[in-house]
Amino acid sequence: MNRTDRLYALVEELRARAPRRLSARELAARYEVSVRTIERDIGALQQAGVPIFADVGRGGGYTLDKSRTLPPLNFTPAEAVALAITLSRAGGSPYSRAARTALHKIVAAMSAADSASARELAQRVRFLTPAEGDDPASVPAVLEEAIRTRRVVRLTYVDRTGAETERDVEPVTFTASGDGWYLTAWCRMRGGSRVFRTDRVRRAALLEETAPVRPVEAMHDDIPSDYTVRPLEFI
Repeated sequence: MNRTDRLYALVEELRARAPRRLSARELAARYEVSVRTIERDIGALQQAGVPIFADVGRGGGYTLDKSRTLPPLNFTPAEAVALAITLSRAGGSPYSRAARTALHKIVAAMSAADSASARELAQRVRFLTPAEGDDPASVPAVLEEAIRTRRVVRLTYVDRTGAETERDVEPVTFTASGDGWYLTAWCRMRGGSRVFRTDRVRRAALLEETAPVRPVEAMHDDIPSDYTVRPLEFI
C-alpha cells in the first residue's frame, strides 16, 4: 500500500472505530509499517486539518471527531481537479490557506482509486507564469481574523503615492476585483469608510477592542456606476 492509500485508509479506520481509540502500535500492525511511520502519517493528517486527537499513556491512542469530518465523497476525478484549479487561483485571497486545507480534506475523503486518478489527471494541468514573477501577496492572517471576529485592527498602510500611515480601522468586508483584493473598513483616522488594497498593508495588529456593527451596504456607496457588488454565493 502506498502512502496516499494508507493516509486515506487511516482516516476511514479511525472514523469507523470512533469514539474508540487506536494505538499507533495497533495501526502499525494493521498496515504493516513501523510505529514511527504511523506517527508521521497521523501528524501529516493533523497538519492537513483532519480532526484527529491523541491521548498519551496507558490506554491512549488516536481517535477522530466524526462530526467534523467528511464521509467518502462521490466527486469524480475531473470534478476534484476542477475544484483544485479553482482553489489554486485563491493565491493572494483572504482565505488562500483555508483553500489549501479544504482541498486536502476533499482529496482525503475520496476513495483511494478516485484520489489516485485525480492526482494523475492533475499532473496534466499546467499554469504558465512569468519566470521571475513574484507569487501573489498573501493577505495577512490577522485581517482574516479581524473580519471573522469583528475586531479593530491597526494597519500600517502605504498608499498609491508611497506615503505610509498607521491607522486603526474596523474591518467590514473583503472585496475582489480584477486588480486584486481590497479590505473595506471604517477608518477612525479619516472618520469614514475607506478601501485598502491588501497588498499595500505592510503590517497589521489585531486589537482587543470589538468593532461596532456597521451595515455592509453602507460601506460600498462609492462604487462606480458601471460596477455592481455581489456577495459570495455557495450555489
